[in-house]
Amino acid sequence: MKPNILKETPRRNLALSPTPFHKLENISREMHCNLYCKRDDLTGFAFGGNKVRKMEYLIADAIEKQTDTIVTSGAYQSNFCRITAAAGALAGIDVHLVLGGTREPVMTGNFLLSNKLGARIHKVQSDRWEDWEADRQALADTFRNRGKIVYEMPIGGSVPLGAFGYVDAFLEMLNDFKNHGIKQTHIFFASSSGGTQAGLLNGKWLTGWSGKIIGIGTAKSGGKLAYEVNLLAQETAKLLNTIAVPGDIFVDDAYVGESYGIPTQECEEAIQYFAQKEGIFLDRVYSGKAAAGVLDYIKSGKVKNDEDVVFIHTGGNVELFA
Repeated sequence: MKPNILKETPRRNLALSPTPFHKLENISREMHCNLYCKRDDLTGFAFGGNKVRKMEYLIADAIEKQTDTIVTSGAYQSNFCRITAAAGALAGIDVHLVLGGTREPVMTGNFLLSNKLGARIHKVQSDRWEDWEADRQALADTFRNRGKIVYEMPIGGSVPLGAFGYVDAFLEMLNDFKNHGIKQTHIFFASSSGGTQAGLLNGKWLTGWSGKIIGIGTAKSGGKLAYEVNLLAQETAKLLNTIAVPGDIFVDDAYVGESYGIPTQECEEAIQYFAQKEGIFLDRVYSGKAAAGVLDYIKSGKVKNDEDVVFIHTGGNVELFA
């Protein structure tokens, strides 16, 4: 049941979808649970990840508006900036990335790939997201004053149009659930800028699905992230003509650790566990921390052994080579 607004909204097909969905047999057996994985690390385009689904709508909108310059921001190892650079290159649009951090970046991982894709890099000597966004907006204004047609994308592409990508993904997962006999479940994933979670929530509200969607926070306090998810989810719901249910917003920030981008011991253990048990690689910024949360929920009994659990692998594996 795809709403007309989704059908009518311009979209550039980038992802190799539907992405695989399968039971993690070894982990399920060892932990006495039913753990499934939605493999959005395998969306394919430019090394894949969840940002590809968002970009399908964002780049289509940029093309529709005859954009000649895209400006976005993120950390030096930003997955979204990598995907933006690739989508811009594909569409023939200049891409400018405002990338931040307190250390001089090394030409590895996503930073290497963004350079290979031809994006212009603008460095910010700060770890604060607010500083990155401020510099992005200033740079965009500079280009506009030069007569450029600028398209701005916030961190993670987390605007209603980007969230549409995960409304699509949710509808796709309902088919996965049907094919695997899953009736009700808990869905876990890494949540940081809020777009993935806002999209999934709107899929839930649109279809009346009764399961629980839990964002494992990887960047901010749970309260701040939940507030931002709520705002974005409600903005998206207005476009889709769905009724938002703020009580459905669950964010758990217990697995962030010291701060964004700094791995925890539990994260490192989860990465090794998934690799050795299932041949699945996670990253240290997002999916590794989310997986640590999933494993803890199962071990501690926060989800029951007879309940089905779904982990959305949002990608980011390139970070392992950073």
